[in-house]
This record gives sequence, structure tokens and C-alpha cells, in this order.
Amino acid sequence: MPLAPAVRDNRFAQSLFTPLPGRYDRLAEILSMGQNARWRRTMIDKIMPADDGTVLDVASGTAGVALQVTGRSKARVVGVDLTEQMLRQGQRNVAASAQRDRIALTIGRGEQLPFADASFDALTFTYLLRYVADPQATLTELARVVKPGGRAASLEFLEPPSPFWRSLWWLYTRLVLPVAGLLTGGPAWFGVGRFLGPNISGHYRRYPVPWTVQAWQRAGFADVGFKVMSLGGGLVMWGIRTGE
Repeated sequence: MPLAPAVRDNRFAQSLFTPLPGRYDRLAEILSMGQNARWRRTMIDKIMPADDGTVLDVASGTAGVALQVTGRSKARVVGVDLTEQMLRQGQRNVAASAQRDRIALTIGRGEQLPFADASFDALTFTYLLRYVADPQATLTELARVVKPGGRAASLEFLEPPSPFWRSLWWLYTRLVLPVAGLLTGGPAWFGVGRFLGPNISGHYRRYPVPWTVQAWQRAGFADVGFKVMSLGGGLVMWGIRTGE
């Protein structure tokens, strides 16, 4: 029997990220040309929680976003990720930090979160929608666990809208990125580098930015906005959960 799309996509994401945790944070900066941390800060700016709030960080990985949130506020963070090896590295990163008492990490899927409705004051998710079978259903599930009036924000790669920058981006993602991944991270990162550019392009052919804005709105977010980052290499999007 063939696998359901959600299971197939989850297994692919797990196979992609399982070999990567030890060098993930350093290589993510290298392969994003040093922009990943700045993009994360911009995303976090959009949800900065109240001092006593609780934030859900979906696709938490090695807990980079969770650590930034707790480093900039007194909020507590629950991080969820599909890949056990990434979370183990995240736990090591949290244990080495001054915020270890305010971060909890657990295995889970963004498409089926193990939390009650309206559980969180704010929510973040990074590099998630390219790995799920149904982005609209996933956004609806993410919205479900945010309290009315709570803020959500996301970070994703983007294909530059300008033809000039898009052509340079195409060369970078198809040629430079795989080689840089191989030289700095070995065969696993060569595979990521070779995969990333075509995956980003394919995602935006199916789900362009205007569609994604509308998907946020259909999921239950208002005042949806977005910011194109680094000449079109990144995209930060945000919204406020509707309801009473």
C-alpha cells in the first residue's frame, strides 16, 4: 500500500535532517550566506511575547529560535520537531545555555500538534511548509493552538522576485550551494545543497506568496504581513490570531 502524502513527506524530512544536527547551526549560517540569524531575529521581532507568555516553536530543530526567544524575553518556549536527532542536539544546546529552565523540547508534527486549542500566547515556525503535504491544513493546525489575539510568525527561504537577483540566486543554489555543503559538511550537506534550490523553486510555483498570505487568512489569522529579506533570499511572514 502506498504511503499517505503526509507520512511520505514526513519520512523524507526525517531522512534529510537526521545526519545533520552536529553542524547544523554553523552550516546554516554558511549556506545562507550569514543571513539565517538575522532572519530569525526579524521573525522573533514580530511575536515578542509578554514576559510571562508561552511560545510554541514548530520545526524547532536545534532550538536556535527557542534560545533567541528566551534570550530576549522572560517567556517560556515549547519546541516541537519531527527529527529526534535534531532535538537531541537542541537539548544539548539548551543544556549549555542560561535559559535551560524555560525551554522544553518534544517530538511532534506541525500537521498534528499534541496540544489543546488556544494553548500558546505566540507561535513561530521556520522552514516548515516546504516539507508538508498540505500547507493550508498545516497552517490551520498551527492557528488552532494559538490564543485569540496571539501572534504568529514564520521564516522561509524565498526565490528572489527580481530577474537579476533570481538569476544569481539560481546559480548560487544550483552550483555554489552543493559544493559549499560538500566542502564544509560532507556528503550529507552536499545532498541538502543539491536539494534546496529546486525544492524552493517548486514550492513557490505551487504556493506563491499571495497564496500563502491568503492561506494564513483562511487559517484564522488577521493583519497578515510579510517582509522580503536579503534581496529576496528569505521571507518573514506574520499575523494575529482571530477569535474571542
